[in-house]
Amino acid sequence: MRAVLARGTLAVTSMVALAFLVPLALVTKQIAADRALVDARQQAAAAVTAMTVAADRAELARAVAATVAGPQHRMAVHLPDGEPLGATHARPEDVDVVAARGGALTVEVTGGVVLLQPAALDGGRTAVVEVFVPADDLTRGVATAWWSMGVLATLLVAASVVLADRLGARVVRATRSLATASRAIGAGDLTVRVRPDGPPDLLDVGEAFNAMADRLNAVINDERERAADLSHRLRTPLTALHLDTDALPPGPASDRMRQAVLALDAEIDAIIAGARRTVAERAAEQTDLVDVVADRLAFWSVLAEDHGRPWQVHGADGPVWLPVPRAEVIGAVDALVGNVFRHTPQGTGFRLEVTGSGLVVEDAGPGIADPEAALRRGVSGGGSTGLGLDIVVRVARQAGGAVTVDRGELGGARITVTLAPATPTPALAPTRFRRGLPT
Repeated sequence: MRAVLARGTLAVTSMVALAFLVPLALVTKQIAADRALVDARQQAAAAVTAMTVAADRAELARAVAATVAGPQHRMAVHLPDGEPLGATHARPEDVDVVAARGGALTVEVTGGVVLLQPAALDGGRTAVVEVFVPADDLTRGVATAWWSMGVLATLLVAASVVLADRLGARVVRATRSLATASRAIGAGDLTVRVRPDGPPDLLDVGEAFNAMADRLNAVINDERERAADLSHRLRTPLTALHLDTDALPPGPASDRMRQAVLALDAEIDAIIAGARRTVAERAAEQTDLVDVVADRLAFWSVLAEDHGRPWQVHGADGPVWLPVPRAEVIGAVDALVGNVFRHTPQGTGFRLEVTGSGLVVEDAGPGIADPEAALRRGVSGGGSTGLGLDIVVRVARQAGGAVTVDRGELGGARITVTLAPATPTPALAPTRFRRGLPT
């Protein structure tokens, strides 16, 4: 945009400068020529005055020599009888025309122009005063004037282009700031704001953008509060379920029921806490994928033993930080492992692998017939809601990655979640496994 504004200003100011410079240059040249001719007429008038008082040719010759043009051999007097006095440049026929007809005449000759001025003498005779004006006198000062006008016009055009570029830079800077902030909002960063800058219209746009972002944050926070309220309503049936498990007789089954109820209670607490966090807090949160996998397998390993499912976990050498809230990473891991339990027969084994670039979950089940359809929200081939993999896809996108579905080495489905790990902030020191991962 800056280049367009600069080129447009250059074109407009150049046309305006030319529209003034061309006529002004012609007028300057004409003024110089008129000035030289006026001076020649004054010289001729002085000679005519001298002729009225001169008694003979000698006195007339002295009068011619007293003028400015005389000593420069640019003046001559053509008397009706005798040779002309001074240096003559005019053609004889032009002199005869002026003497016979009267009236001044300007004639072009070699090297300049000649002014012929008639002068009446006694006895009805007519003399002609000739003043030669060289071509240099006709254009004296014209080149300097043209050069000065050209330099001034160039400076004015350059100044207007620089001013337009500065104004354009301000507009472009404000526009780019808005574009960058808009892309950040589109990418999910709801904390970004702009500093309104530029012309009044762009100032209004910047203020409107900030108001829109604030309103969007408020709407999302309200929705999360509603989600927290809905999750809190689950505590009523959960409390009744907890009382029922306490009434069960001691044994392995009752212990598993109590453990499941406690895990469900912890999940509801995590959902409520995560839902009530603001957008800014969620944007600054980072989660260690290795730590989350270790925590969640402590729960799923108990069910795997009950179902007779062999399982393996290969952990990364160190923490894998993701720019995603912990609750959402937990939801994605639970969705991946839960699908194995939900869509494969009991006794089917599975394997998890955590690497620096993501997470891989595969099983020894029948696999997924239509991988592309499985990644679409609400689509399921196993009679479920079809939201499990959608949760995983959303978390992967938030972490700058993607999800692919194919068939793994165990013979069943393999879900590969590629992620873009984040650089841990200084406040987040790498954590060790809270539970060891069996291999």
